[in-house]
Amino acid sequence: MGLFDFFKKKESTPQEQEALDTGLEKTKDNFFSKITKVIAGKSTVDDDVLDELEEVLVTSDVGVKTTLKIIERIQARVARDKYVSTGDLQGLLRDEIQQLLAENNSNDFSSFEYGTHKPYVIMVVGVNGVGKTTTIGKLAHKLKQAGNKVVLGAADTFRAAAVDQIQLWGDRVGVKVVAQAMGSDPASVAFDTLKSAVAAGDDVAIIDTAGRLHNKVGLMNELTKIKNVMQKVVPGAPHEILLVLDASTGQNAIEQCKQFTEATAVNALALTKLDGTAKGGVVIGISDQFKIPVKYIGVGEAMDHLQLFDRKAFVDSLFKD
Repeated sequence: MGLFDFFKKKESTPQEQEALDTGLEKTKDNFFSKITKVIAGKSTVDDDVLDELEEVLVTSDVGVKTTLKIIERIQARVARDKYVSTGDLQGLLRDEIQQLLAENNSNDFSSFEYGTHKPYVIMVVGVNGVGKTTTIGKLAHKLKQAGNKVVLGAADTFRAAAVDQIQLWGDRVGVKVVAQAMGSDPASVAFDTLKSAVAAGDDVAIIDTAGRLHNKVGLMNELTKIKNVMQKVVPGAPHEILLVLDASTGQNAIEQCKQFTEATAVNALALTKLDGTAKGGVVIGISDQFKIPVKYIGVGEAMDHLQLFDRKAFVDSLFKD
């Protein structure tokens, strides 16, 4: 199975579904305990119920803009259908969230094509502590499982631990790591990684970058330099700029997304640590506000707990009894 086949895979295995359900448990419990309070003693969805639902969505980290969009849609449905019972509210909410995700660029992988790039180059960005290195390691594992030759580039040379962590993951997964001494030029590491990937006939090269959210100009210059150097080896690289965000930081993740998308052409998102937070609603807000595909979600500590984001499975799990 090649890279394209791996990313086309859509049907979740029972194990993946179980990991997703478990990972979203805290978010679901938080969400539905609040909704239960909203509809207690009410029979119809009126303005008071919608006001309270709005508060539930905002406090569940869906975000103000996205919340207002969902409430407007439910208001339109209520006006059209005249009488909507509070028993119908969960179904309505589920429908509107699924439709909202479907309208964004959150393409599930049944339709997303990577093309014929070899090596396919992924540059990974994000601040320290979001699970960036762990995501790289888990992604390398998934790709290797799918039959791809993978190489990792330790281009976060500003933090000694970052290079060590990447090398540990390389050993654990059984993939090659290209690294230089701490303080080396990150662009030089990226250049060497792609040279190695081309020479070895690797399918995928994943490049780590410094996890510092310094001023946007500095970040932009640094990432642009890395991109320019990579393009000398592989024209069009990087094919994917993956921003890793920690879902447990809620609205802070949205702010980080804003900063990084202004600094570089992010075209893929990974949301980590969903299993440790009640703020999983941030996935909906980020997907809606930035129109960038959420490609991967982290739902646990295990190597297999990085999943391809499937919007239907995500919403189904969130609303599961």
